[in-house]
Amino acid sequence: MHEAQFYIQSKEVENEVHCELCAHHCRIKEGHRGLCGVRENRQGILYSLVYGWLVAEHVDPIEKKPLFHFLPGSQSFSISTVGCNFRCRHCQNFSISQPGLFAADHPPGIQRSPQDVVAKAIAYNCQSISYTYVEPTIFFEFAYDCCLLAHEQNLKNVFVSNGYMGEKVTRKLAPVLDAINIDIKAFSDDFYRKICGARLQPVLENVRLMHELGVWVEITTLIIPGLNDSEAELQQIADFIASIDPAMPWHVTAFHPTYKLTDRPATPVESLQKAQQIGIAAGLRYVYEGNVPGSGGENTLCPSCQALLISRFGCSIQTNRLVDGSCPQCRRSIAGVWK
Repeated sequence: MHEAQFYIQSKEVENEVHCELCAHHCRIKEGHRGLCGVRENRQGILYSLVYGWLVAEHVDPIEKKPLFHFLPGSQSFSISTVGCNFRCRHCQNFSISQPGLFAADHPPGIQRSPQDVVAKAIAYNCQSISYTYVEPTIFFEFAYDCCLLAHEQNLKNVFVSNGYMGEKVTRKLAPVLDAINIDIKAFSDDFYRKICGARLQPVLENVRLMHELGVWVEITTLIIPGLNDSEAELQQIADFIASIDPAMPWHVTAFHPTYKLTDRPATPVESLQKAQQIGIAAGLRYVYEGNVPGSGGENTLCPSCQALLISRFGCSIQTNRLVDGSCPQCRRSIAGVWK
């Protein structure tokens, strides 16, 4: 076990702690765990039960995160522990995000050190480390230590996140984080409460704050038929992103029935195309269709002259015509992290 960060001891209740890691602000009694299931109060001290206990270690293309304007074509060493602070009914990784109660003295996974993680990333010729598959905020202490060491070795750091971290966490993380993909799962608090067990506003606040703090931000919305696919709601998401930065990429991706949400059909391509059109009309320069390889909606076009800059098939780069981060045809600079 490893003592957690971002908690305070209660002044009213003996040995109770108030966790400030995420927007749930769990009050945790002695012997209990927070909603994430991986932070436990022992005699008024909050511990991370999953520090270094990895259940996933993979080399992924950075496009899988998805990040399309961040080191395209590069590989990212991707890690995860168990646990999550959301309860998404459509979670694709529910076997590790919702592991149930496990023994505190032996969490699931293989124990690794930050040095192990960085060494593996280097050995596999990765340019970054991604903290992903579950919400990485819940293993913040380990992720942060890896981030520090990664920067010493000229590796970038990436979070794939639901955006529900507390403000203190965001401000501590941002200086060592290079890119983040944040889900805006819907623009309805009702959706967040019923489908995810959370709230919308903290997510929006973190999108804005991460951008203000200089982290490269891309947004993903998984479009679920009948739940978050109305034109009005998609318009709200597009307008929100555009209000922060029209150059912030928006990935609108296809849903496939899974876990506890099998009563909904898969997302038709037409819904993604509609969302892309809404995003472009709202002033967004880069809107991508995801989970439908070969549709053409994955390509990066120059927002000035419409020249094809990067063509993709799924997570694979087929051509990259950018020259020093600019369009080779009209020389417009394209927002992103290209080297």
